[in-house]
Amino acid sequence: MSVMKAYSSGRFFTIGLVTAWYSSNIGVLLLNKYLLSNYGFKYPIFLTMCHMTACSLFSYIAIAWMKMVPMQTIRSSVQLMKISALSLVFCASVVSGNISLRYLPVSFNQAIGATTPFFTAVFAYLMTLKREAWLTYVTLIPVVTGVVIASGGEPSFHLFGFIVCVAATAARALKSVLQGILLSSEGEKLNSMNLLLYMAPIAVLLLLPATLFMEENVVGITLALARDDINIVWLLLFNSALAYFVNLTNFLVTKHTSALTLQVLGNAKGAVAVVISILIFRNPVSVTGMLGYTLTVIGVILYSEAKKRSKRESNL
Repeated sequence: MSVMKAYSSGRFFTIGLVTAWYSSNIGVLLLNKYLLSNYGFKYPIFLTMCHMTACSLFSYIAIAWMKMVPMQTIRSSVQLMKISALSLVFCASVVSGNISLRYLPVSFNQAIGATTPFFTAVFAYLMTLKREAWLTYVTLIPVVTGVVIASGGEPSFHLFGFIVCVAATAARALKSVLQGILLSSEGEKLNSMNLLLYMAPIAVLLLLPATLFMEENVVGITLALARDDINIVWLLLFNSALAYFVNLTNFLVTKHTSALTLQVLGNAKGAVAVVISILIFRNPVSVTGMLGYTLTVIGVILYSEAKKRSKRESNL
């Protein structure tokens, strides 16, 4: 009976983690959209800097004070340079994603974001000459075709927003491939929480001059907005804390399930985010657009299955 109770409580804990991961992921996405598009806070670089500042602070609290994971140290200047390079690509990805939310609805943003496996496969081949099984490449056809169809049927299509969103998706894929290459040796491997602990402060240092140069007087404007509406302060604080919570729950879900389960849940998360965003923001959607997005999601699921199958065969 105690075994059953432990299993049941473990299962409820995992469900709770997945729910927290979904909520924080979708929550930060919708809040970003609300701030940058509906609220009119047109400062995506400053918003990303707020996120990275919160990630720096909360990462230190979680690792140094709360001892959630053992602290891993940077062992060389070369390792620091590698982490800095990852941080630069990570910044480009998050900033581009936030900029795209100014011009595109969340539903279309998520449709483009679902093509990450395509870019991952391309970068993995270009940078490591690693070839996948032919079936894996075939599954990428519906992934890309779906976005092409969704783009043609998107009532709120915006060319600049589309280009920036594709760039954000490509940067996200490049970061995951680079991470595998740069931090592949045993002495340099960092778990995702420790990697964030070092990447986030570097990201703040990179984003600060970009914010000052490209979003002039953003602090003064934000303070002026706060005098008129104090809610902007609470929205920015909550949004920034949520950005860290996304990373924390991502790590915990991976730890208590598996990377593959995370991938499957991630595919479903995109679909849930699309439905919720349409219900909240009531952005117009076409049947063609939804069919395109559905085709992309099906392609991503088939890609995950093909990858799993080829990995199984290589282990035999």
